[in-house]
Amino acid sequence: MEVRRRLMYALGGMFFCFFGESFAQTPDVFRAEYMLLPRNDSGAELSRIKLVANVPIKVRDSSNIVIGGEYNLLAYDLQRDDVSISGQGLNYFHIVDFNFAYVHKYNQDWRLVGVLTPRLASTLTNPLENGDFSINATIGAFKNRQNIDKPMRLVLGIAYNSTVALRIPLPIVYYEKRFHPNWTYVLGVPKTGMKYHFREKNIIQAEFILDGYFVNLQNDTALPDAGFASSISSSAALVTVGYSHNITKVISFYGFVGHTLFQAGVLRDDDRNDIFTLNDDPSFYLRTGFRIGL
Repeated sequence: MEVRRRLMYALGGMFFCFFGESFAQTPDVFRAEYMLLPRNDSGAELSRIKLVANVPIKVRDSSNIVIGGEYNLLAYDLQRDDVSISGQGLNYFHIVDFNFAYVHKYNQDWRLVGVLTPRLASTLTNPLENGDFSINATIGAFKNRQNIDKPMRLVLGIAYNSTVALRIPLPIVYYEKRFHPNWTYVLGVPKTGMKYHFREKNIIQAEFILDGYFVNLQNDTALPDAGFASSISSSAALVTVGYSHNITKVISFYGFVGHTLFQAGVLRDDDRNDIFTLNDDPSFYLRTGFRIGL
């Protein structure tokens, strides 16, 4: 059980660190999104507001630099008798990523990508401190062929996230293929799913997704019989069904509903050992947003 939990923390945290789903779909120029995990049997409710902006800059005929950022505001509401988080700076978490990417056109089909992502993840209850900052890095390649009978996209990469439990490079794999005029399948990590296209601009899709976060607690939190917590992390595996309406080829609205298969939110000490479980019960899942892609 402990091995599975640590692996889920590592995978969920890693894929949240860089472009989330958008690395597999090409970076977003702009995204605004709202996510909600309603209150479950652990008494926990989590909501997230996500804002993403990236600016591609052409530097050569075959190369581009992408400069951008992502801001996530997570609101955590826990109602339990054995622990209180009100007044301890555990209600709101801020995650700010600054993305610096270099994309090189290797040949007609393949692009090589390198990304450096300085991150601020903190409760921001005090002035900034060393524990609020981390560096994440990703290298990879993608093949994108859309103007053919059966469009496809393949992404292969390795990502390193300094905040996850397993501090080793972990793989990113994503393969998308439209094998039928109305059907596309997606295989990979952190997302696997199926898409049904109808009336050209409308898509219904089912997904399996890994997600997660890691945040530094600026004020160490005293826990009953568990010492002091200096960080909080969460990982989740979930299934969703959603609808996307494409206004143009790059602009879309979307909405998803689903349920977690696995969810674990824990407090950690200075050595990043799990010392208190805040939330380990399943929950419903809601997500909606607006996206402009490349």
